[in-house]
Amino acid sequence: YMPAWQALLQQADAALGHSVYSVTDKTLLPASGNRHDYYSFGPYWWPNPDRKDGMPYIRKDGQINPDTKTDGTDSKRMVRFSNDVQALALAWFYSGKDKYAKKAQQLLHAWFLDSKTRMNPNLNYAQAIPGKVNGRGIGIIDTRVLIDVADSIALLETSGYITPQALTGYKKWYADYTQWLLTSHNGFEESNWYNNHGAWYDTQVTAFSLFTDQLQQAQRQVEIFKLRHLISQVNAAGELTSETERTRSFHYTNFALSAYARMGRYGEKTHNDVWGFELDNRTMKKAFALVSEQTGKPQKSWVHEDIRYTPSEAIGPLLAAARAYQDAEFTKNAALLVKENNKDINILIPGSVLVK
Repeated sequence: YMPAWQALLQQADAALGHSVYSVTDKTLLPASGNRHDYYSFGPYWWPNPDRKDGMPYIRKDGQINPDTKTDGTDSKRMVRFSNDVQALALAWFYSGKDKYAKKAQQLLHAWFLDSKTRMNPNLNYAQAIPGKVNGRGIGIIDTRVLIDVADSIALLETSGYITPQALTGYKKWYADYTQWLLTSHNGFEESNWYNNHGAWYDTQVTAFSLFTDQLQQAQRQVEIFKLRHLISQVNAAGELTSETERTRSFHYTNFALSAYARMGRYGEKTHNDVWGFELDNRTMKKAFALVSEQTGKPQKSWVHEDIRYTPSEAIGPLLAAARAYQDAEFTKNAALLVKENNKDINILIPGSVLVK
């Protein structure tokens, strides 16, 4: 655990020196003209080489346009915010040092509560496509990183730095955002998306409902996930068919399994067995087994295309699966991945996959 702990401390210590993050810092504006509205571009969209003005943009699956990750928009900024808060909260929890909790609270206050810097609780303008659309439901996946932020707030509740008033404010923001997810056009689109997007939508609604004490909504979303996204995506062989058709199939399989692992945990909290759910010989365990079997093998053993094959991406999902299923093969292969990636912070919280 020491290499992972040292990596966490290094990240948390770096966060101590970072300025607060705010959506108002972006240099480009969404269609609303309001800097408090989150704004991002679709990462796989590029200027059309056949048009002088590059419009409308065209899609290149799996190829990230670096212009979508600049400070002109908010996507990279929100990831940095989440990573810093998460590292600070974990560092405080394990070390007990107040400096980490104090800094985390400063970052949280700026993002959610300060009227000059706060983010509005909507994603109306996420993953826009220049020349095509001002924002899409598919952009809701951007706020998956706020799951770790909610977990961090809960972790910091006993630190003395999250006041009751601040906690009420954070829960109000998350409750408002959850309501937007459930009632907006973009939310409706994303809820019906067939691949990891739909799974991450369910994961966000469930996580945020639990954080804001809306237990019935969380219970309802867990059941929806099982029938609408889990069983519809996993085939009898354990393949996540809408992910294995992608150009980064191993990455997206593990990306989806990270959401599945989260939902497994939320099922535990809502007394609904997600880990063991089975329908028509399709189970979540088979999906984890498919990834587990790839551990230690060359890329050619993975029969699907992946243009940037990265074996370490399985560590979070496999650690969670090993804990849940108490399966000898899962445990063995998770240990192998831990040995090869001993600085991965997932090692410090094996029951819950960090959102990436």
